[in-house]
Amino acid sequence: MNSIFTIRTHGPAFHDFTRQVADWLRDIGAGDGLVTLMVRHTSASLLIQENADPDVQVDLLNWLNRIAPPGDHPSMSWLTHVLEGPDDMPAHLKAAVLPVSLQIPVAGGRMMLGMWQGIYLVEHRTAPHSRQVAALFQRS
Repeated sequence: MNSIFTIRTHGPAFHDFTRQVADWLRDIGAGDGLVTLMVRHTSASLLIQENADPDVQVDLLNWLNRIAPPGDHPSMSWLTHVLEGPDDMPAHLKAAVLPVSLQIPVAGGRMMLGMWQGIYLVEHRTAPHSRQVAALFQRS
């Protein structure tokens, strides 16, 4: 079984789509198996991360901006891919250090995430985008 999740973004942020994946697994009658998720873009990422304290997401975004500031920042003068704006190449760098695919075990139709874990699309670009995440469920 496969599906596509569409997530609309409005600048750098964590977009929790755990509920959409859980609902899809319920709707397809998933039993035991494995769900694979893959973002279909090179300037966004996927991440399993804490869903209890939003400060975690703020700190992660700040960390990502420290390791890859905007392309017009003096420390980024070495960039050659600059045609798509100052946020583009840093977005690719951020996507290179975070996962772009995830695999999550499923038991009894439910993802085996921890109590404080959620699934996030991490948007790295500043302009609004419509991101797609491909999903595949394989029964065991």
